[in-house]
Amino acid sequence: MTATAAELLRRGLRDHRRALAGWCVGIVAYSALIAAIFPSIESSADFTKLVDSYPDALKSLFGLSGGGDIGTGSGFVDAELFSFMLPLLAIVLAVGSSARTLAGEEDAGRLELVLAYPVRRRDAVLAKGAAVGLEVAAFCTAGFVALLAVDPVFDLDLPAGQLAAALVSVGAIGIFYGWLGLAVAAWRPGRALAIGIPAAAAAGGYLVGGLQELAGWLSPFRFLSPFWWVGQAPLRNGVDGSGLLVVLVAALAVLVVAAFLLDRRDLQTP
Repeated sequence: MTATAAELLRRGLRDHRRALAGWCVGIVAYSALIAAIFPSIESSADFTKLVDSYPDALKSLFGLSGGGDIGTGSGFVDAELFSFMLPLLAIVLAVGSSARTLAGEEDAGRLELVLAYPVRRRDAVLAKGAAVGLEVAAFCTAGFVALLAVDPVFDLDLPAGQLAAALVSVGAIGIFYGWLGLAVAAWRPGRALAIGIPAAAAAGGYLVGGLQELAGWLSPFRFLSPFWWVGQAPLRNGVDGSGLLVVLVAALAVLVVAAFLLDRRDLQTP
């Protein structure tokens, strides 16, 4: 990365530092709140029976199928955080950041000024993508530290290695959709598109990943879902390493496409 591209990276992180600090504080507080609920349901037979009575589709979506016990720390955190909320928050952070950093600058008429620096367009996109990736990494690190800190307090008994791998998988999913937002912004102007298309893709990927075992017609599309590649219930079942690698490679490919698209686009065209 050139010195100018590195400066764009530092600028991107500096411009979003307050928002990122808020995200990190928020995930720490939310993780602590969820962990604090666990002692009230630990080994609760009534609560376990209630969960067992849920429809199969609902249990599949939230990683409760396959004999998962929500009365254990791993099962509880899987269901309450890793099945939906943490991936959702990582995606919202990544897509929002990518929309601000490229589509938002173009909507405000500042992108041409940014690209007036002595830096190639593709390097500028890579710098902006790296900034998004570092923001997601900081968010996931804050979540990891928070859960590791509250683990002994509330007797969650979380395996540290699998917890780290689970948060890496959450980060990979967030980065994939964040860089997809960059690719959309590089393809067409408009912040709404840069948010709407990745959001729709994430919703579709989540549904396919969660329901493909129950709805056979969804199975051919499961390869398009990052959620399916990394697997469900990462604290109980572990993260699929090869699937995680696929998601990371796909994310890099999307970022390269974003760099190519912006390099070829006429920014003077409305």
